Amino acid sequence: MAHVKHQKWWGWGEEGVFFNYENKPAFAPFVKEAIGVTLRPRERDTVDFSTANVPASKAPDSVLELLREINGADNVSTDDELRVIHWAGKSVLELLQTLRNDFHRIPDVVVYPGTEDEVTALMRAAVEYDLVLIPFGGGSSISRSLQPDPAEERCIVSVDLGRLNKVLEIDETSGLATIQAGVLGPDMEEQLNARGWTLGHFPDSFTYSTLGGWAATRSSGMQSDKYGDIADIIRGLRMVRATGTVVLRPLPSTSTGPSLREMIIGSEGRLGIITELSVHVHRLPEKHQVIAYMYPTWQQALTAVRQFTEAEIPLAFARVSDAHETAFSLATQKAPTSPKSKLAAKGQDALWAVMRKRGWDTDDMCISYVCFEGSPKDVESRKKAVAGIAKKNGAIVLGSGPGALYDQKKFDTPYLRDFLLEQNTVGDVSETAAPWSKLTTVHKAVYDAAERAYASLGKKGWIMSHMSHSYHSGACLYFTFGYVYDDENPYDEYHTVKSAIQQAFIDNGGTLSHHHGVGLEHQPWMEQDISPEGANIMRALFSSTDPGNNLNPGKVVS
Repeated sequence: MAHVKHQKWWGWGEEGVFFNYENKPAFAPFVKEAIGVTLRPRERDTVDFSTANVPASKAPDSVLELLREINGADNVSTDDELRVIHWAGKSVLELLQTLRNDFHRIPDVVVYPGTEDEVTALMRAAVEYDLVLIPFGGGSSISRSLQPDPAEERCIVSVDLGRLNKVLEIDETSGLATIQAGVLGPDMEEQLNARGWTLGHFPDSFTYSTLGGWAATRSSGMQSDKYGDIADIIRGLRMVRATGTVVLRPLPSTSTGPSLREMIIGSEGRLGIITELSVHVHRLPEKHQVIAYMYPTWQQALTAVRQFTEAEIPLAFARVSDAHETAFSLATQKAPTSPKSKLAAKGQDALWAVMRKRGWDTDDMCISYVCFEGSPKDVESRKKAVAGIAKKNGAIVLGSGPGALYDQKKFDTPYLRDFLLEQNTVGDVSETAAPWSKLTTVHKAVYDAAERAYASLGKKGWIMSHMSHSYHSGACLYFTFGYVYDDENPYDEYHTVKSAIQQAFIDNGGTLSHHHGVGLEHQPWMEQDISPEGANIMRALFSSTDPGNNLNPGKVVS
């Protein structure tokens, strides 16, 4: 639809934007060493949609007529390309399926409600006519939260909330904003920034994800150390059901039984469709600065971040890349072309030489980024406190140059994944959270599990990690893994590697997912994560609130 932004049907983001390795001289040798791939220049600028073998829509004429009455004819579509855009998220597995025309079952019709009343009418129609409704935000999910059941015979309706994209109100006294659920991250921030405010929620998918999607999948943002995870940010909401609308007022705290707000956040459309949220917003900071540090080892870097937390230094984020990810990051640096960049490259080489003279093993070193926000005075005070702890743990302060580069490129990584797929290479991610006391154990166990999985497939694979979100009691570890896939059997290979990583999380004290949600991808580990009886409570909740199984069936728990 012309009035709603969509990603391209065959990959991440927008047409015409690509990852380019040819201006990064260390990247191709790095990939060759890591997984044995000789990179070739990108050949795929786009994929002609005429090559897609799209299953025909099963939407009956009577249902289409009803949907047009509810939403308006211009806001109901059976267009094949739109149906494919809405059939899945953007995980590697889903992109592989899309590029291989392995669609199984896709939505029969896409609707774009423009009001809450229209969403209510859709919900009632779903129950009356036994339709399946799957809410859709930006389509950036990588946990298979959008895929329909291949065996589903009923008419499947993708409910795209992209027209519900406004910041409705800002309570400046309370620091609360009322915002429609379908607004994309950049559009929301533009509206808030114009009035001097920010939500402060910046997930990797920020450019192509929505506020409602963040709520439905229990998202975390890059700056959640300061602003909180989405569950901390949301204070109230409206969720439409066929029998009525759940209205949770934006109260600072309440003692009214089990938390409905917590129940709805992360429910992935199984309880209803979220149309509106009341959220914490903050004044735009006077200063925002990211400083880079280099540590001799992973353990020293983790210890430093834990000590930042213990010292209660207010930070927007503190991130640490392990040695493998640090090597990867250095390999993605562009070749210096300007006098300034050439001087910086010489300075970096000289710094590495100094490190080696100090006894550092530069294969073990770990880069860290810390984001400071606030008044100039506060930022300087916090930088001094962090530098003191970092240096006690062996770090060298690299300064704001690398930090600024990280800030500029932080949303670009998924384009690399699409480039690798063209090279017959999987590059995917999996994340967990664990107490500080177990982080090192989890990290090592995941590496070992991945290597065993690669060996079982007879492949040379790669794994790397960073610590991305810090809490009083622990932190998130975010892993990236890669290997060359077999055209004959890519799905089983993928499940072998991904399952090994997920099981290592559970077996060593981590959770199945920190912020990507459950969907279908992580569902097999739910009983191990929350206990069989906990999973039974969830099943009972979904079956009692959705007896017809009309609302995104099969997600979270089966």
